[in-house]
Amino acid sequence: MDAGELTLAEWRAWSDEERRALVAGLAGRLGADSWAVETSGGPEGGATARLVLRGRTFALVPGGEARLGVDPAAFTPTPEQAESYAGSCRDFGFPEDLRAHLAEALSQPRTVRIPALLVGVEPEEVEADWEELPEAVAALGWRLPTPDEWEYACGAGGGTLFRWGAEHPPAADPFSAATGPHREPNAFGLRIARDPYQPEATSEPGVLCGGDGGEATCGGYGAFLAWLPLAPAYRDRGLAEMLESGDYPDAPLVRPVIDL
Repeated sequence: MDAGELTLAEWRAWSDEERRALVAGLAGRLGADSWAVETSGGPEGGATARLVLRGRTFALVPGGEARLGVDPAAFTPTPEQAESYAGSCRDFGFPEDLRAHLAEALSQPRTVRIPALLVGVEPEEVEADWEELPEAVAALGWRLPTPDEWEYACGAGGGTLFRWGAEHPPAADPFSAATGPHREPNAFGLRIARDPYQPEATSEPGVLCGGDGGEATCGGYGAFLAWLPLAPAYRDRGLAEMLESGDYPDAPLVRPVIDL
């Protein structure tokens, strides 16, 4: 089969032998340094595949039809989340209606179709001005993920607010929490959405994902708003505007993508 048409449902239904055969074929075609397939043994038949290309490790991200975004009207906060957000409203003037805030901060529900991809396990630093970033990434043999691809790769088909579930750890913020689900690889084997200070670029200049530049953590906005930037569907429009205007001091990280 065309590896680019591999769906997540197919990948999970396949035997270990079928998975290894596909990845071995990809490794040979791409000239990989090495490759591996690991079975998680979970209830969904989860498995991850890694290929090392020119010293960098990529994970196979099967695609298919996917439901992305978060419906604020369907979101029910835990008592802890509601209490934290109430404090943010009281101290920092956020809208009293949490769902109204989520509608601004998160991408809207939608159904998309994602191709199977190779996605960098770790983000990369690419020295380039914002306008030159796509060309600089292409010169390395990669491309930037689209916002949909980034969100899908981060959530790994989970369908929850955070890539690990609906709740966040009790720590005040993810940056100071040395351990927790955000420090673990996701279901595709990606180390992603770990640090709000490290947002990642996408193919759309106005969309950065995986962080808010540390605004909520540094500002002490409260635990829920400090963790929210790690949600796959999180969008920080203000951060993107700062980056485009040159007011943001650091270049965003890049999550390398290779088409199959």
